[in-house]
Amino acid sequence: MDRLSEMEAFVSVVDQGGFTDAARKMGMSKSAVSKHVSALEARLGARLLNRTTRRVSPTEIGLAYYDRASQVLSSASEADEMVNAMQDAPRGALRVSVPVSFGISQISARVGSFLCEYPDISLNLVLDDRFVELVSEGFDMAIRVGHLEDSTLRARKLAESRIVMAASPDYLRKRGKPEKLEELSDHQLLHYSNLATGNFWRLQTKSGEERHVRVGGRLTANNGESLLKAAESGLGVALLPAFIIGDSLQKGRLLEVLPDNQNPPLGIYAVYPPGRFVQPKLRAFIDFLVQSFKGMGPDDWQT
Repeated sequence: MDRLSEMEAFVSVVDQGGFTDAARKMGMSKSAVSKHVSALEARLGARLLNRTTRRVSPTEIGLAYYDRASQVLSSASEADEMVNAMQDAPRGALRVSVPVSFGISQISARVGSFLCEYPDISLNLVLDDRFVELVSEGFDMAIRVGHLEDSTLRARKLAESRIVMAASPDYLRKRGKPEKLEELSDHQLLHYSNLATGNFWRLQTKSGEERHVRVGGRLTANNGESLLKAAESGLGVALLPAFIIGDSLQKGRLLEVLPDNQNPPLGIYAVYPPGRFVQPKLRAFIDFLVQSFKGMGPDDWQT
């Protein structure tokens, strides 16, 4: 404990630029701060500060020690905060980024139960198909669908969703139902512009071979729900996750196209910034989502 007190005094002197301001910041006398720093220098056998009548500045060794000591104090503070947080009931505001269609069809219907269970938590859902920067944009977490590109984030898998190619019965009567991937070039393909593969659909043949189909349709949109409505109105063939398209398939508004060309299911994840501990409010929400989607298969989606 004495060692941490010495570190804290030294770091405060460097931060504040002198003993007087450091003492005021720490709530102790100037002489006490000076004794802590002198004891630290004596224990280390090195001079950490250049002292003049006008100013105090770290030596070269002192500057190197300051960087490491600041990290140690920050870790100690985090450890204290972790213990305090783990003993607290979940409370506070959560800001969560969710893809538009998934948020409307799946999350909005579930959050009522969560808020009833945790009356001290408020939830700000930001529906956006854009990949937000969690830390810089002030989000506690995001829900992401598909391959996770950013390996620095922590993630928990919530569910999987099959991706389905489909068109309306009326469209297929007029244009014919494609029997193989090569025939897709003769059809209007409704394209989701946020795909990581750009203007290509990455599809898998029955034998497991990966194929790329160039999308040259007349309609492109950055939202899956708008492409669903376009497909239902007979504008073309859409490639959409089951959580968007599942209800339309079950009710016959759309028919599946090329069912043998199955892609691996898309993973659906809760992602959040890295850290030594997760705040109770965030842990409670993620645990709630995991439990809410538990047991759902890639096709078990309805709006």
